[in-house]
Amino acid sequence: MRVLLDTHTLIWAVDDPGRLPPAAVVTLQNPANQLMVSAATVWEVAIKTAIGKLSLSAPYRQWMTKALTDLGAAIVPVDVEYADRQAGLPFHHRDPFDRLLVAQALVESVPLVSGDAQFDLYGVMRIW
Repeated sequence: MRVLLDTHTLIWAVDDPGRLPPAAVVTLQNPANQLMVSAATVWEVAIKTAIGKLSLSAPYRQWMTKALTDLGAAIVPVDVEYADRQAGLPFHHRDPFDRLLVAQALVESVPLVSGDAQFDLYGVMRIW
């Protein structure tokens, strides 16, 4: 099964796995699952690290490279189809990064591994 990781899921999986609920841990550890990380998440972590809003266990580039490698996650690029889908979503969620994750999950028909219940308002399957 392909699954898309929310930003906090990625961060906790690497730096604080005890915060993840059992369903998320099982999903992340199942070798049959294809883990996907949005390019928007990569960008969001870079921005929040640069402005001091987020601290990681290693410098950003080193942390992100190791996180993606250790999890075996593939990066999902941001393209016109995802942006277009995001533009048409209702404003249940105002965070542009989260709205893009919703759009990617809907277009790709994949569940989001996330604790954010706001995603449920979009009809996205959520694992948590």
